[in-house]
Parts: sequence; structure tokens; C-alpha cells
Amino acid sequence: MKKLGALIASTIVAATLLVGCGGGKYVDGTYTGEGKGNAGTIKVEVTVEKGKIKDIELVEHHETQTLVDGVKESMFPDVIKKQGTEGVEAISGASSSSKGALEAINNALAGAAKK
Repeated sequence: MKKLGALIASTIVAATLLVGCGGGKYVDGTYTGEGKGNAGTIKVEVTVEKGKIKDIELVEHHETQTLVDGVKESMFPDVIKKQGTEGVEAISGASSSSKGALEAINNALAGAAKK
């Protein structure tokens, strides 16, 4: 009976590990999203590899360059680190640009989400 219990326990552990290594929560590919910034549309491309966010590129914007540079340099790496936008804070002084970029990323990730 102990062997059966140990076998069941090890099977559960193995299954849990396999599910955890399931490649992330996104489908591989490059996805485009748009959001509304302070001065117009912000467009991004999000690249997903092995089910995880690998890269975010700013494709188009009409924002002040220095504000967008702050968004790219601070927020984009945070989104990649957190594998989503939840908990990513807007850049002080660039809140509209930040919100537009997050909206664009979320719209891109909506197309990448596993169903």
C-alpha cells in the first residue's frame, strides 16, 4: 500500500511539473496592438517565444519622444519580467502615454492568449 501511495504522489508531482513547463500562457508569434496615448495612437508589436513574452517593440506613436523613451526603457522590461501588464506602474509625468502603451500591449496579448 505504501508503494501505491508513493507512486500516486510521484505521478502527481510529475504531472504538476509538466503542466508548469507547458510553455507559458501565450501562443508563439508576433502580435500587434494599439492604444490611445496623449497625442494619438500608440502601436506595439509583442513577440512571444516558448509561450512567454520575449520582446516588445514600439512601432508607431505621436507622443513626445522623451516620454515614450521612458515608457520603453522602464515599462517594457517590467512587462516582460512580469509576463503581463498587471502590477506595471505608469511613468510619472507620462501617464497618458503609459496607459496607451499598456492598452496596446494588452490588446496584442489578447490575440496571443491561449484559449
